[in-house]
Amino acid sequence: MRRTEIPDFFVYGEPARPLDVGFVHVETVLARQPVHWGKVAAHKHSRLAQITLWTSGSGTYRIEDRSWSFSIPTVSFVPSNVVHGFTIEPGSDAIVVSIADVALAALADHSLLSLETPVLVTATEETLPWRKLRATIEAIQSEYADALPGSDKILPPLIAVALSGIARLTVGMTRLALPAGTALAGRLRGQIDRHFRDDWPVDRYVAELGTTRHLLDKAARDVFGMGVRQAVNERRLVEAKRLLLFTIRTVEDIAYETGFNDPAYFSRFFSHVVGMPPSDWRQQRSA
Repeated sequence: MRRTEIPDFFVYGEPARPLDVGFVHVETVLARQPVHWGKVAAHKHSRLAQITLWTSGSGTYRIEDRSWSFSIPTVSFVPSNVVHGFTIEPGSDAIVVSIADVALAALADHSLLSLETPVLVTATEETLPWRKLRATIEAIQSEYADALPGSDKILPPLIAVALSGIARLTVGMTRLALPAGTALAGRLRGQIDRHFRDDWPVDRYVAELGTTRHLLDKAARDVFGMGVRQAVNERRLVEAKRLLLFTIRTVEDIAYETGFNDPAYFSRFFSHVVGMPPSDWRQQRSA
């Protein structure tokens, strides 16, 4: 199966769709059993990453072109656009935490785990680090299910703690090798997250990543479905939405913060993509 033919889902079995800037979703594998019946075919999520902590059972897990047999305790972190799937024995279950890319990017400085490459860790017994990780992910699951006021502020730091817990379990491990194009696109995503405010030209990304313009654009189109410049603009747009929604900063300030040197151009760009000016979008979402 070519990468362009691999299904791109929101959560498994549901078509990909735009995500809110702070999107987090938590559910169990068994909750979606009527969709997969224990056989989750190879797929990807173009705008979100997932933490999966297996709490019972066993099976076979696949990431890109590699597969592993696993039993509990096992945990994985899969960034967006990385192909994965699994087959599990009856009675197997896991807690799956899905995080929008933009929400994940905001946690990068608070996590010990590199967020650009996938991780799968399995062990023969649940030691103290595993018990701490399980407690953290169960706290995420509970906070999400309770949906109490302020959960949008509590969930991100809990997720950062979980990611750091996974990092501690990977000490001494060799990171998973991805196909060259997927790995390059992941590194590009990291560079965009760090530098989208700087309005770098595409050639600056090419130089920083030590590649060619052709290879970088091909990796971006194969993995993200868009060119490098479009990927940068999408990241800037998502950040602008986050600032419009969660701060009281002016539209002009947000334009400069997201790398637009001309606030009027920013407003035209936003209106063209979203269908309304940024001030109207803010008012609509805040109503």
